Amino acid sequence: MSTRAYAAQNAKSPLGPFTCQRRDPRATDVEIDILYCGVCHSDLHQTRDEWHDFAPTAYPCVPGHEIVGRVSKVGKDVTKFKVGDIAAVGCMVDSCRTCESCAKGLEQYCTSFPTLTYNGQDKISGGVTYGGYSERVVVDEAFTLKVSDKLNLAATAPLLCAGITTYSPLKHWGAGPGTKVGIVGLGGLGHMGVKFARALGAHVVLFTTSPGKVEDGKRLGAHEVVVSKNADGMKAQAASFDFVLDAVSAEHDINAYLSLLKLDGTLCLVGAPEKPLPVAAFNLLMPRRSFAGSGIGGIAETQEMLDFCAERGITSDVEVIPIHKINEAYDRLLKGDVKYRFVIDMASLKA
Repeated sequence: MSTRAYAAQNAKSPLGPFTCQRRDPRATDVEIDILYCGVCHSDLHQTRDEWHDFAPTAYPCVPGHEIVGRVSKVGKDVTKFKVGDIAAVGCMVDSCRTCESCAKGLEQYCTSFPTLTYNGQDKISGGVTYGGYSERVVVDEAFTLKVSDKLNLAATAPLLCAGITTYSPLKHWGAGPGTKVGIVGLGGLGHMGVKFARALGAHVVLFTTSPGKVEDGKRLGAHEVVVSKNADGMKAQAASFDFVLDAVSAEHDINAYLSLLKLDGTLCLVGAPEKPLPVAAFNLLMPRRSFAGSGIGGIAETQEMLDFCAERGITSDVEVIPIHKINEAYDRLLKGDVKYRFVIDMASLKA
């Protein structure tokens, strides 16, 4: 079916109106009329082909993998959803479902690589997948998520990427009571990291380069905020953390944060800098520190995260925009001029 959308036609073009095709729902499919779609920093990277070596962009590219909407159709074998339900779609719409990772509920690490919500290889319709900057999407119910009506839907959309990207590693490395957790960077990812680490019961320290973000960091839940340009402030925190979540997507000195870890501490990178980060060997060797990474979360864990958010009243801090302001939003995103996530009101696509 023809579907209105916004797309980038090449790496240098602004996003503009486009029409893509969606398949008719199959027996296990859910069709969703999209209400809100979050704007992820990876949308900008992907539309501008900045990850060419890892994930070259196929044009035209319709971004968007933080999708919340209302179910408009269901296939005859769908059991989890009915027409009128609120549903969500994150970064994946399929996987092989048979490999060891998929069997463990870690579809994001599928050994055949998951089918991404956009710029992925569409196993069903052929060609390329198109994302949430569009009026509707059709997804197998196995990769569709339930959303509580307790949550603000616009502010829920970023949970589908920014939320699970920070929740998953915090849970995996045991953030909770009795642990000291650092969050590096107060942006779309970092502000969710602060909220989750605090809700999980950890002692939370935010690291930011911006003195103007100190009070906001505390408002979001940080017990302490350290301006990372302050050498004495950094030194006072040295070798004291169980876990540090690095949510910075720009080039930065990773060694400054590795030195914050105590014995057997872990620094996990969830930001995706364009260039490799140099690591000093002795920052890992002494005292037996680990440098790790984490990618989104599996479907079951993403549902767990959404349920956790509903119980605790956790959503993203958002600025809602109409679709025609997406190019301006990308420019502002590069400048860090958003608190803390843009979300597109997809009703504006029909205006």
